[in-house]
Amino acid sequence: MSPRVTFAVAARVLSQLRRDHRTVAMLIVMPALLVTLMWWMFHDSPTTFDRVGGPLLAVFPSIIMFIVTSVATLRERSSGTLSRLFTMPMAKLDFLLGYAVAFAVIAVVQALVVVSIALYALDLDIQGAAWQLGVVAVLDGVLGTALGLFASAFAATEFQAVQMMPAVMIPQLLLCGLLLPRDQLPDVLHAVSTVLPLSYAVDAVVGVARGNSPVGDILVVLAFIVAALGLGAATLKRRTA
Repeated sequence: MSPRVTFAVAARVLSQLRRDHRTVAMLIVMPALLVTLMWWMFHDSPTTFDRVGGPLLAVFPSIIMFIVTSVATLRERSSGTLSRLFTMPMAKLDFLLGYAVAFAVIAVVQALVVVSIALYALDLDIQGAAWQLGVVAVLDGVLGTALGLFASAFAATEFQAVQMMPAVMIPQLLLCGLLLPRDQLPDVLHAVSTVLPLSYAVDAVVGVARGNSPVGDILVVLAFIVAALGLGAATLKRRTA
């Protein structure tokens, strides 16, 4: 693995995204629009929005990053670009880390936009610091990227990559504590939720909202990111059948 190659891949991905205005708009604007829609739905019940608004800052960026990353990676494979890249002195982890770095840059911009709108335009009430919420939102976006890179290894086409979303993200959405606090879930479902990364992403946001330290949950999210990238590198095929 070479940092120079990793950053070269990241620069290439960012250059591609710079020319793809619709994808950039989806990555940066869509989470803010979805949070605004939820605020509008609960406009007459601000306490409800304060309860769900924080977790939404974890859920929406993760899901959108998952979809875009998994499809983009499959596009590299199906077009033969990935095979050509691997004829160069580049490790599989260089490729995945390059994508992760590129989308981490996008996640920073995404977090700045959605957190700023949630706090200052939609008046989301949190007890913790705004910068903590921003850091957690960035990590949640990177988590979605890492899961998307890992899931793309099990798909053969872009359509199959999209199909991975219900299998990977929807169960996490249901069990992460957004709809029902995890401690109120049935015992079996609570046990399942403890091994799902989005649960800790939501817990980190909730911790910031309540003024608690999110460090423990952040470390767990980081561990899931590293594990997903490692597994993705182990399962990524150098050639497309």
